[in-house]
Amino acid sequence: MQNKIPSLLHILNISIIINSVFIIYTNSQRYDTLHDNNNRGPILPNLLKFAAGNVNFLIENQHYLHQELPDTTPQNEDTYDFIVIGAGTAGATIAARLSEISHFKILLIEAGFHESLFMDIPLIVGISQWANNINWNYRTKSSNKYCRGMKNNSCSYPRGKVVGGSSVLNFMIASRGVAEDYDRWAEMGNEGWAYKDVLKYFKKIETIDIPELKSDTVYHGTDGPVHITYPIHRTPMVESFLKSCKERKYPITDYNGKNEIGCSYIQATIINGTRMSSNVAYLHPLHDRKNLHLTFRSTVTKVLIDRIINRAIGVEFVKNNKIIRVLARKEVILCAGAIGSPQLLMLSGIGPAKHLTELGIDVVQDAPVGENLMDHTNFVGLSWTINTTTSIIPRQQFNPINPYISDFLIKRTGPYTIPSGCEALGFINTKQSEKHNGLPDIELLFCSILLKNFLSAMTLNLKDKIVQQWKYNNRHGWSILVIPLKPKSRGKITLLDNDVNVKPEIVPNYFDDPDDIKTMIAGIRTAIRIGRTKAMREFDSQLVNITYTECNNNRYDSDAYWECQIRMLSSTLYHPCGTCKMAPIGDPTAVVDPKLKVIGIQGLRVADASIMPEIISGHLNIPTYMIAEKAADMIREEWNYLGK
Repeated sequence: MQNKIPSLLHILNISIIINSVFIIYTNSQRYDTLHDNNNRGPILPNLLKFAAGNVNFLIENQHYLHQELPDTTPQNEDTYDFIVIGAGTAGATIAARLSEISHFKILLIEAGFHESLFMDIPLIVGISQWANNINWNYRTKSSNKYCRGMKNNSCSYPRGKVVGGSSVLNFMIASRGVAEDYDRWAEMGNEGWAYKDVLKYFKKIETIDIPELKSDTVYHGTDGPVHITYPIHRTPMVESFLKSCKERKYPITDYNGKNEIGCSYIQATIINGTRMSSNVAYLHPLHDRKNLHLTFRSTVTKVLIDRIINRAIGVEFVKNNKIIRVLARKEVILCAGAIGSPQLLMLSGIGPAKHLTELGIDVVQDAPVGENLMDHTNFVGLSWTINTTTSIIPRQQFNPINPYISDFLIKRTGPYTIPSGCEALGFINTKQSEKHNGLPDIELLFCSILLKNFLSAMTLNLKDKIVQQWKYNNRHGWSILVIPLKPKSRGKITLLDNDVNVKPEIVPNYFDDPDDIKTMIAGIRTAIRIGRTKAMREFDSQLVNITYTECNNNRYDSDAYWECQIRMLSSTLYHPCGTCKMAPIGDPTAVVDPKLKVIGIQGLRVADASIMPEIISGHLNIPTYMIAEKAADMIREEWNYLGK
């Protein structure tokens, strides 16, 4: 296997092993008689178990790497039937499905490198975003209307730069949205995208590993590549959250079934206690397939377009400081995501004519590329302390003296199987709380961890004056992230230079529409009512009321107070979409048509979250799989191979 360069987390793990062995060697007598502060057994056996677990995990990681597609470096002018740009959620899916046709020769191009098993530990998902080598590390444009609590008033905007894409960085939460989301797409003129049309692809994607849901074959699949389950480990706090939902008259539901509204343990893309990315789900099983070629550490600079016939004929990319041009007999398929896809289209001359001309880019097709940017924000300011030891404390989890890491490394059990400590969620209609079907307007994401800690502060890149108040690293507690599901605000993505290495400008325009603030405030008050239920009071739950200088001028709990907090402590939920909008030909807002073909250009499609005409009422990973599965069928049908 070529270029198996270990990740940052891999190197960190090796250093921890060496350090642990040194501690054991030099302090064995003292450690053999001491016990840790959780009374979980002698420290020396725990450290030995930890070291053994790390060695075992390293061996497992080597086996994992042998399942990866090998790296291939094409020669200049090499020709393929299909060229897929981006090996993320959509790209891995489409490339895998097209490779089922043995006559097709496919090239999958990825800017990052291989995923490793260390990236797939659910609890440390936030930490993996710190690794520059697997994250594009975008940031939003500085603003005084949002991200005001972050350094330079700019929010981090993580996107995966690795085989598996953002499915390697996300929180693994599997949700589809509701039927009304997709019926709305169809009502906008996108024929074939109603819920009745896409449900079969949601089922095709999944193997549901939740026993009580397997019998629901109307809504669930049992033999798809993506395994979906509840996290193995549960804290007592999640049971109390679900009890509090019942107190508030919210049903316990399968939110990927008939009705989304209600509360549930999170359904997650996890198998055997570890993350299941698109890479693991779609590419690992066919790592020996001869007609699928992967080139990684390859940065696409533009799509090659024959101006005479307005057809995409190939791709130019840079690998090892060498420019390589490859050609496509049939199609180029852009799966670079809601940031990368519009950037590459514009660099290739497809985008707003005035904007491209200003940057010296020859205009091939005038199109509203980069417009219609949508995203889910989440308010991170609601945490409660408790008087019991029933939640997750990061510093305890990372201490090798305790058994938590070892339990995961050896048995795949314990808190490390919980995605960033998030265990349950509720989809709520704040305007009609008694309504248990249709569209929710808020998601409440429950985490059995007090998020006001140093890890959250680093992940969010908070300003120092706020970090100084997040001094709860050793306190037990829980948190609720408040997420408005149908924001009305729209942002945009524009180029800053005619150079792929210059990151585009991201202007999300969070809370530009005042209704988004109103919905968020309604969600915050709903979450606070959860904290006042009998089930949560049993732990003496106390809302952490930290006030910030900018908000002190407003009366506590007033709308003005919460608006100040929202504009300060809301960030992305990693759900950008809509920047290559799907709409019927003739619609002035359209970039791609309902077949996902770029309007005005033959042989070029976009198939990722950027095509969403409206954001859905849930997390975007599973809908992106659906888009890719449907796109693969449309492509196969185009070339008369559907069903073969």
